[in-house]
Amino acid sequence: MDVLRTPEERFRDLPDYPFEAHYADLGDVRMHYLDEGPTEASPVLMLHGEPSWSYLYRHMIPVCTGAGHRVIAPDLIGFGKSDKPTCIEDYSYQRHLDWLRALLIDHLDLSDITLVCQDWGSLLGLRLAAEHPDRFRAIVVGNGMLPTGDQTAPAAFKAWRAFALYSPVFPVSAILNVGTGRTLSRAEKKAYEAPFPNRHYKAGARAFPKLVPMTPDDPASEANRQAWKVLAEWEKPFLTTFSNGDPITRGGDRYMQSRIPGAQGQPHLTLRGGHFLQEDSPVAFAEAVNGLIAGMTG
Repeated sequence: MDVLRTPEERFRDLPDYPFEAHYADLGDVRMHYLDEGPTEASPVLMLHGEPSWSYLYRHMIPVCTGAGHRVIAPDLIGFGKSDKPTCIEDYSYQRHLDWLRALLIDHLDLSDITLVCQDWGSLLGLRLAAEHPDRFRAIVVGNGMLPTGDQTAPAAFKAWRAFALYSPVFPVSAILNVGTGRTLSRAEKKAYEAPFPNRHYKAGARAFPKLVPMTPDDPASEANRQAWKVLAEWEKPFLTTFSNGDPITRGGDRYMQSRIPGAQGQPHLTLRGGHFLQEDSPVAFAEAVNGLIAGMTG
């Protein structure tokens, strides 16, 4: 693989991002992650999606660490401070899972994990939780799903997929701004552009939409069906915190609540915001995570 590494100076003086960088060598690539809060505490794993990075969780991390939790927030390969293979073909659903598993299990050896996920963080996190249920104690999903290709994809997603693959430009900060209820500041937009000095760094961001299973015979479909069999018997706490303004994942919260036993009786929330609810309702989202954990330990 041809791999690029974003120069560190691109990440200087980002607003509200004072966190120490950590790196894991995964062989062909280096993966960046945040590790905040007391190391002896059970981890809260925050997984971002497309086309964001751990910066997305900057307002949630202090709320969770302030409640005594350890927060792990990786940058997926192709995003943030992590390495970026330059060819779209270098990215696959399975390879992303392998990279993430190498970080979380092989490198960090995490257990007793509370998963917090959104967008592609859900496609990856829910698969990992289903494949390693002994390492996870609870799940919180905001604006995410685990598709199998057996359902018709929303028209909004099909349009987004075509744009990511074929648009001559891929304006990351503009995409984030459109998917957020509020208007991002100039400094915040710059922070979301920071990982991508030019178009050669954006292969991972362009690849993600095409990797979502959209047909029953997609390479990831059967593995996701098997994961759903595990989730259909998941009795550990499962909370949904979807927003009220996301056309792509709308209704996914009710679907998961109806299929996953651990969702029964949980204080599911509808938060204010667009697709990137971490930008619109970060404190409420984080407090919901804290509340779920407190309910398990109180």
